[in-house]
Formats: sequence, C-alpha cells, structure tokens
Amino acid sequence: MQEKRTVEYTKKWLPLEEQVERLAQRGLEVDDPARAVGLLQSIGYYRVTGYLYSFLESEEYVDDEDNTKIRVLNKYRPGTAVHHAESIIEFDRRLRLLVMEGVERIEVAVRMRTGYVLGRASAFAHEDPDCFDDSFTRGNTDSRDPRASKQVEWLERVRQRRDSSDEQFVVHFREKYDDHMPVWALTELLELGHLSNLYRGMLQKDAEEVALAFGVPKKKMMISWLASLNYVRNAAAHHARLFNRKLQNAPSRPPIGSVPLLDHLRAPDAPKKDLGTYNALAIIAYMLRSVEAERSWALRLAELFRAFPASHALTIQSIGVPDDWESLDLWRV
Repeated sequence: MQEKRTVEYTKKWLPLEEQVERLAQRGLEVDDPARAVGLLQSIGYYRVTGYLYSFLESEEYVDDEDNTKIRVLNKYRPGTAVHHAESIIEFDRRLRLLVMEGVERIEVAVRMRTGYVLGRASAFAHEDPDCFDDSFTRGNTDSRDPRASKQVEWLERVRQRRDSSDEQFVVHFREKYDDHMPVWALTELLELGHLSNLYRGMLQKDAEEVALAFGVPKKKMMISWLASLNYVRNAAAHHARLFNRKLQNAPSRPPIGSVPLLDHLRAPDAPKKDLGTYNALAIIAYMLRSVEAERSWALRLAELFRAFPASHALTIQSIGVPDDWESLDLWRV
C-alpha cells in the first residue's frame, strides 16, 4: 500500500480586508469592499467560498489512463460577484429552516406510531426480545470480540437520555414509578437516530404497519428514509450547506408504480439521480401528507423553489429539482 504523503500547512493568517482582496484576485467582483468584509465577518471565508464553489471555472483534462475528466480551477467565472454568495446563502438558510420543520413533524409522528404499535404487545415491549428481530436482540458471543446485543446497547443509550431529561412527564415517572416508563412514553424522548435504530429492530409485520401509516410500502424503504431524514436534519441543524449537497445517506427511490407521487425520482433524466438534496425534500413532502392536513409545508417549499436565485452558474436544477417540477402532483397540493 502506498504511503500517504502529508503536506505542512504554511498559509498565514489574513485580516478580513486581505481575505476580500484574495477573493478579488480569484476573479470575484467586489463592488463594495466594506460589505464584503461584513459578509466574511458574519460567516467566515471558507463558508463563503463553499457557497461560491459552483461559480468556479473548470476545464477538461485527460488523465494518465486516457480518461477525460473535469478539473475545477481556482478562479471564478466572469460576472461572479459578492451578491451571488449572499443570495444563495439566504436561500440555503430558508431551506434549512423548512427541512428542520418538516423532519420535526415526521419525527414526532413516527415516535407516536412506533410507541403505539409496540405498546399493543406490551407496555414494556422495548425491553422484550420477543418483540424484535433476532438481529436486534442477539449479542456477539465470540470470545475474541464479545458484545452486547443492539437492543441492550439501545436501552443503555436511551436510559442515559432519560436520566438527563428534565421533561415533566419524565420527572413524574421518575418519582412515581422509579423511572420505569412504558414504550409509548419513552418514545417521546427519542432522537431520530435512536428512533431509526429501534425501528430497524422491529418485527417485519410491526415495522410495515408503521411504514404503511406514512404511505411507505416496505420496512427496508422506511429504514432508508429515516436514515436519510436524520442525515439532512443533522446537516440543517449544524448549519451545513444543504442546497446542492450530495447526500451520503440518500433515500432509496421507490420502484416505479409503488409510490406514484415519487415515480419522477426514477425518471431517466432525473437530475443528480439519488444523490441530490431534492430527493430528500420530495420524501419529506410525501411523508408529510400522512401527517399534516393542510399540506402547507410543500406549498412553502414550492414558493422557495420559485425564489431560487438563478444565475450564470446556478439554476434550481442544481439541487436536483426536475425541469417540470411545477407540473408534478407532489407539489400541486
């Protein structure tokens, strides 16, 4: 294996004014240096350049194996200005807020449904191995790497979360029932990651009952969607760039005909395929149809799509939105 070579970092600290000069040297139009300094002061050089990445020039080149590839250059396309960064940053801020809201509603509804279905078997079903798949309840007995089951590990993480909670209903169970909480109460404490892990361990019939309540045909698909929602929610919560993100946890796209409202995600010309942010947004809009009666979230996201700050480097298709999105029933609510 070839040894990885490291390079010592030697770049010096620069005052904000010199950071603006560096951007100008790279081709960024800076009509108002003081305003540009203010932008860098608010969010930092690397965040600004991250939003301006799509505005960099590029060129084709042929690698050593005779493959044609694209090289991104360190110079901005002509016409790229500070206001382009400002407008896409504002769009992304509004997008993150909508994602946070949409995922929150889904998370709360999935908590309720999971606790409801498990609780039908037993108030303390979460402690009962018979209520879960063997892969969730079986520990590793190999003497070289002995480990507790996923269920035991999950119970310990949730216990820690319960013990640190100051919610009034948790205090009630702490004082009256020695912290022994039924599953329909305990699920109210779960973060989406905890909830996703619990759902993954559920028996097939119970998991599919939960999935069908949200219009999701299969447990495996619901697992993928919950993981993807957790990923985009975390990105939004930590203020990471979302508008043109390539999703590391992309939601699986339903087979054609199984979820007609999402058939367009498998269209041959679907932008960025399953890696684009749009796929997660479509999943949120679809699942919310089972949660909110007014469907206002999809309408507000559609308004934000229309307000996308299109430019010489970006269009709404940059986040994977299809050309004909306004004609799709998913957004015509």
